[in-house]
Amino acid sequence: MPKTVLVTGASSGIGKATAIYLAQNGYNVYGAARRMEMLQTLKTYGVKPVSLDVTNDDSIVACIAQTGDIDILVNSAGLGSYGALEDVPLPEARHQLEINLFGVARLIQLVLPRMRANKYGKIINISSIGGKVGLPMGVWYHASKFAIEGMSDSLRNEVRQFGIDVIVIEPGGTKSEMTQIGARDMMRVSGNTVYKELAHHLQRMYTEMEKNSVEPIVIARLIKKGIEAKQPKTRYIGGTMAKPMLFLRKILSDKTFDRLLMRQMK
Repeated sequence: MPKTVLVTGASSGIGKATAIYLAQNGYNVYGAARRMEMLQTLKTYGVKPVSLDVTNDDSIVACIAQTGDIDILVNSAGLGSYGALEDVPLPEARHQLEINLFGVARLIQLVLPRMRANKYGKIINISSIGGKVGLPMGVWYHASKFAIEGMSDSLRNEVRQFGIDVIVIEPGGTKSEMTQIGARDMMRVSGNTVYKELAHHLQRMYTEMEKNSVEPIVIARLIKKGIEAKQPKTRYIGGTMAKPMLFLRKILSDKTFDRLLMRQMK
């Protein structure tokens, strides 16, 4: 019997690429997102569309009820909204945490009972190199991804006794509408404040990053690798600049790394 996978955020980017790729490789895949109209093309690949708003508990519960016995959960839904801490309204910050953190946690809560009963499960949490490296103007995005890293580490040691693996994916530069949305939000929120100079520098940096970013299929292949490994790694890293950035973050002091980082924004 093929394993059943639920991929959230399947309307675009990494989620879409992962849903298609896993379906093409014999998995029974449900692709979930809020924008149902953008899921319809996935049917041609054998992906089953399902409605999901990760900020709405009723929607999350209904999604799990519809998809049934989930063997593998890929938490790919996410929002990258940027702006200086001083400028971002707290309702916007809470909204980002609802999508990137609390929605993830709620989905995990709902799939765990059946995974435990089956003595099998894979929980794939899409973090980012932004879960290890904090860029200015990305306070709430990075806070959410740092939280995903910590949550995954704790969860891994809670559920391993039940035959369930928790795997973190840390993409670097990957082509996605999220980068463009994040840059637009940054300019809307901080483009005319005391942080405007830094915002403009970052906007140029994001534009250059987008040109060199990898296609989402690169990350989809990493996810499949983690799912199918007999003894999966706790983390898989891929995408533009991911490995060198995390290596430098590991070996350099905070202040040295800060200087190196800010030099790229001049």
